[in-house]
Amino acid sequence: MSQVDRLVEIMARLRAPNGCPWDRKQTHETLKPYLIEEAYEVLDAIDDGHDTALTEELGDVLLQVVFHAQVASEEGRFGLEEVAKAISDKLVRRHPHVFGDVEAKTPEQVLKNWDAIKKDEKADKGEQKGLLDDVPRHLPSLLRAETLQKKAARVGFDWDSVEEVVAKTREEVAEFAETVERKENLSRVSEELGDLLFSLVNIARFVGVSPEEALTKTNHKFQTRFRHIERRLAAEGSSPSEATLEQMDAYWDEAKREES
Repeated sequence: MSQVDRLVEIMARLRAPNGCPWDRKQTHETLKPYLIEEAYEVLDAIDDGHDTALTEELGDVLLQVVFHAQVASEEGRFGLEEVAKAISDKLVRRHPHVFGDVEAKTPEQVLKNWDAIKKDEKADKGEQKGLLDDVPRHLPSLLRAETLQKKAARVGFDWDSVEEVVAKTREEVAEFAETVERKENLSRVSEELGDLLFSLVNIARFVGVSPEEALTKTNHKFQTRFRHIERRLAAEGSSPSEATLEQMDAYWDEAKREES
């Protein structure tokens, strides 16, 4: 028995009438948060560079796939075999430059072919969706903005240079600042802030930086520096809620110097 077959058997046992009460209670809807959580834990393991952790976290993601397939199988809809077949067929169909006689010598050509094949597939199914309609709604907003921009750029809807994007971003900064200075309603301020963030994502895309990863690293940096502030204050028998802003700023600068 392969380890994948073993996993499928274990999952079936857990869902059986004499199995685990918690596992038996789950549905596709109740499992949604766990799939998202496990995917992010994989990202943490990749960033940490630990193979053991990455192996474990990938296993957790695989469990979610098997779990969903088992739930569907019990309802007579589909099983893991159908899931594997669907993705295998899709990979072969969307890589005609590997499994057929189409040429694609660059990653850009591959993506262009992929989008064209995907569009034909939807037309064959009678689905009249727009180019951007299949971008998942539940993606984190920065990642979704980047994905929307990349898809539009593939068909030529894009800026010509990063300088143009920077100029647009400066324009958005000015518009946002103006709404704040005028004390306009929250809805208007939110709209202008969204436009500014979208422009920043455009800059990140043009210079080849993932905005999601960039902000993740900055979040980590902020957390690390603030932890330094807490440790230094604790050594003095104090805490952030008791310290002055000047004290905390001094320790923040100290943390920055130590990083250097």
